[in-house]
Amino acid sequence: MTIESNSNSSHLPTPDSIPEQDLQPDDFDGGASENCLTPEKLATQQAIAMGASLQSQQNRVALKQAQSFLKQRITKSVPVKPRALLIILLAIAITFIGIAINNWIIGICGTLLTLVLSLIILIPWLQVVVDEWFSFQERTLLVAFLGVLVSIFGLIKFGGIGSLLLAWGRKINWEASGTLADWFGALGQILIAIIAVYVAWRQYVISKDLTIQQNLLTVQQNVITQQQTIDSYFQGISDLVLDEQGLLEDWPQERAIAEGRTAAIFSSVDGSGKAKILRFLSRSKLLTPLKRDRHLGRAILDGSGGYAEDRLFGLRVIDLGVMLAGADLSGTDLRWTDLSEANLVRANLSECDLVKANMSRTILYDANLNQADLNSTRLFYGSAETASPRSRSEAPKYETGEHTGAVVENADFTDVQRMSEANRYYCCAWCGEKSRGTIPGGCEGIPNKLGK
Repeated sequence: MTIESNSNSSHLPTPDSIPEQDLQPDDFDGGASENCLTPEKLATQQAIAMGASLQSQQNRVALKQAQSFLKQRITKSVPVKPRALLIILLAIAITFIGIAINNWIIGICGTLLTLVLSLIILIPWLQVVVDEWFSFQERTLLVAFLGVLVSIFGLIKFGGIGSLLLAWGRKINWEASGTLADWFGALGQILIAIIAVYVAWRQYVISKDLTIQQNLLTVQQNVITQQQTIDSYFQGISDLVLDEQGLLEDWPQERAIAEGRTAAIFSSVDGSGKAKILRFLSRSKLLTPLKRDRHLGRAILDGSGGYAEDRLFGLRVIDLGVMLAGADLSGTDLRWTDLSEANLVRANLSECDLVKANMSRTILYDANLNQADLNSTRLFYGSAETASPRSRSEAPKYETGEHTGAVVENADFTDVQRMSEANRYYCCAWCGEKSRGTIPGGCEGIPNKLGK
């Protein structure tokens, strides 16, 4: 099988067609000469010679890319002239001969010849070095700086400023220079003191910044550690109250251990961590009183995919009790949480999001609810007119609302958000005279059923 030669291949020179004079470089050709005997030139000629045997379109494209790459390297290289080097060495020898025989004619001729030939070779190299190490802008700034220095020297020399300076110097009483030197010495010491104060101040600022950064890193590490602790708690509670099939199997000892772990972790996390735990427990129905099998004690399903609630006789997996008394939960997210019957006396709930939270029978005595969001928050069952706070001796009546409400005595309701009219009526009726003035909208026309 034969391969047809490409018509363009006839234009590619072969090693036999390269003239011999092209292989012999001149002594002092310019840097742009094409006849420089350099390794890049020989590599280019070899690449061109190999083109005669490359017939496919892909090989020709690769050959053109190689030639362009080699041309870029040739433009950046400084050509070396072998015979020029020999002439420089000969000129150096002539210079030494002139020095040896003490003949100034031979010596000056050799010196000038050596200088000229050396500059011819060094100038292209210096140009490449300057282009690589200094940008055009830097070279421009350097020339401008030199121009400024020359201009100042010219103004002093030719503008009469030098004569004025000399005349002014003759008028100075240099005998008083000793006292002046003392003044300057004192001024120098003052400046040194100022610099020392500045250095000390900068060290203080740097040290303060480093301390702040270290504190931020510590806070971040504490947040990570707290989240790991909370995740471990979630997993431990889940393993404790669920069986292998994922059903709620909480026995008395398991509930006691779950309450103990919850009380312990509440004391080791901040308000945000407490809120996360409360949301987990609430959405997992572990804070809700669940209807139980009277014999087995197990939670009963409601027939619609959940557990049935029993507010009167139900049993909670975890009873919060007094775990959150005096807790700081300000600014946290407590939406849809079941905090019913929890003891939140003197708790800080300011700016909390309590949307649709269940706080029936919750003890909010002396609690701070400043700017909290009470949209759809349940504070009682039944109607606001018949509802009343929880009682230690009376059972709650969820139909009428008696003894189902939260204890809101002395609570602070300043600037609470989105409080419903029913909640406003209930709070005005049972919060006492101290708290009635803090309820948005006022309590005019609403009786004080607390009586104090």
